[in-house]
Amino acid sequence: MASNPVVSNEHEFSYGSADFNKVVQLIYQRAGIRLNDSKQQMVYSRLARRLRALSMNSFAEYLRLLEQNPNSEEWQQFTNALTTNLTSFFREAYHFDMLAAQMQESSSRPFRVWCAAASTGEEPYSLAMTAIEAYQVAKPNVEIIASDLDTQVLAIGAKGVYALDKLEKLSLERKRGFFLKGKDANAGKVRAKKALRELLHFQQINLLDAKWPLDGRFDAIFCRNVMIYFDQATQKIILQKMGRLLKPDGHLYVGHSENLHFLSEYYTSCGKTTYRLTERAIHEWGGR
Repeated sequence: MASNPVVSNEHEFSYGSADFNKVVQLIYQRAGIRLNDSKQQMVYSRLARRLRALSMNSFAEYLRLLEQNPNSEEWQQFTNALTTNLTSFFREAYHFDMLAAQMQESSSRPFRVWCAAASTGEEPYSLAMTAIEAYQVAKPNVEIIASDLDTQVLAIGAKGVYALDKLEKLSLERKRGFFLKGKDANAGKVRAKKALRELLHFQQINLLDAKWPLDGRFDAIFCRNVMIYFDQATQKIILQKMGRLLKPDGHLYVGHSENLHFLSEYYTSCGKTTYRLTERAIHEWGGR
């Protein structure tokens, strides 16, 4: 941890290494997220907004509020503020090509997908577009659960309204086929069409919770660019729980900088940053 204060005279609120270290401890306990020293300024700028909203004078006062009120709604605001939500439509596009092939080859009905880090919704809507294109029907027999820890981004995803420039990299065919362009007060915005929205169910899930509110198994789980925020012990717990939710021929899709080599007894590669269960995992986890 940092041994020197991480403040400057330009800061609105007093903020030292003790404050940063306490934030690191609290967000790890609550969400399993590891923050390194490079996140010191990010922590200040994001939590300073909460201090202003609550008319507080110091980080120490804010952190005392959290510790003294473990069931306070402010914990959700704290977690939301420190959650990174970088996303875009069809990010790491090769995964959606692989998913389309998986859908076309599978006899599973409904084909079930869990997007475990939905953020503001671009990824789950990309999954829904992939399903409609893969099955070539407006209402494919597909179920998509879109979850996240951050309630604010989930609310954005559920509405399906985006700035027009978010669609910049989509083909004209996809723009016209899947989105409605806003007019008047909504000029410069688009909304996902009803056919897309109806395929998605948004809900909050904390991956650290002992039990996840999910029923049945999934053909595909997208958990991309999430594990990088956890230490390896936490990764193992989460990935083993996810494995128990995969069908024997299901696929787990992870981020471009992630791999599951440390769990090779349970997962084996079946494509670029894509994994399926080993025979051992299927046997131990009751897949057959």
